[in-house]
Amino acid sequence: MAGAVGMPEQETPIFSGNNVRPRLDVYVWDMDETLVLLNSLLKSSYAEAFNGLKDVQKGVEIGRMWENLILQTCDDYFFYEQIENYNKPFLDALAQYDDGSDLSDYDFNKDELGAPQDDANKRKLAYRHRVIAQKYIQGLQNILDQETIKHWDELYDKTDEYTDRWLSSARTFLKECLGEDEDAVSSITSSDTSYNSTNVKHVNVLVTSGSLIPSLVKCLLFRLDSLISHGNVYSSWEVGKIQCFRWINERFNHPNVRFCVFGDGWEECEAAEIMRWPFVKIDPRPGKLHRFPGLTLTTVSHYFSVVYGRPNNENEDG
Repeated sequence: MAGAVGMPEQETPIFSGNNVRPRLDVYVWDMDETLVLLNSLLKSSYAEAFNGLKDVQKGVEIGRMWENLILQTCDDYFFYEQIENYNKPFLDALAQYDDGSDLSDYDFNKDELGAPQDDANKRKLAYRHRVIAQKYIQGLQNILDQETIKHWDELYDKTDEYTDRWLSSARTFLKECLGEDEDAVSSITSSDTSYNSTNVKHVNVLVTSGSLIPSLVKCLLFRLDSLISHGNVYSSWEVGKIQCFRWINERFNHPNVRFCVFGDGWEECEAAEIMRWPFVKIDPRPGKLHRFPGLTLTTVSHYFSVVYGRPNNENEDG
């Protein structure tokens, strides 16, 4: 669908075998209060659900530190001050306007970027998106200074401890969804998908109601970048989640594809119902099963089977 307003320029290649039709499982994730906890820390709703067992003010302070780090990283390294008002639903949205010029000596502070209503400004914004994609692949460890990296590491560990390992458990579950160990996943992120030994292909896709650039930065800061490639991050800020889901459905169109949506909000639930995809509602309250840690692939396989039936070669670990 090259040139369409919402579709990426290049379709994701699905399978190369002549007669082999492995299954493709697409995991569609919400970000906030699903893979990461931030708003519930800032608003203290996460801590209050523990009925006095959590230090409410500590949670708010942790949330504020994340807010500051996210905004600082966006502004300092990802052109956010320049493009905040020009949100797009994904990084390749303007790829057709990128002429591939060498940007090594390009001065982004002097090209007078304006609203992307004409080809010239669309090209300037596409240049920035290309650099952002390159930085995402490069990783923050190779971009931030050592002092900031130390602060980031400490904040991540502090947050993970405060939330009873929510962040690290969510990362572990994303890895399990891909059916790969972390090193293998890192090596294949450019291809967007991962195989496991049961001949099932897996991909994690993020659809967030936040704007695109801060969402990409949050993926980096919350250490999700090796598990969700930049090409699989969608912002539903203007277009809505159902539109993003339709693009994902077109992009991963395949006879043996299965989709499963994870989130905490009504919008992704409603969009999943319209698409007839299973929806796993994440609930961060203590004692709930659909949270981190707690959610398992066995539980997800039941959601898959309700909608798609149980494949002949069903493997609970796949």
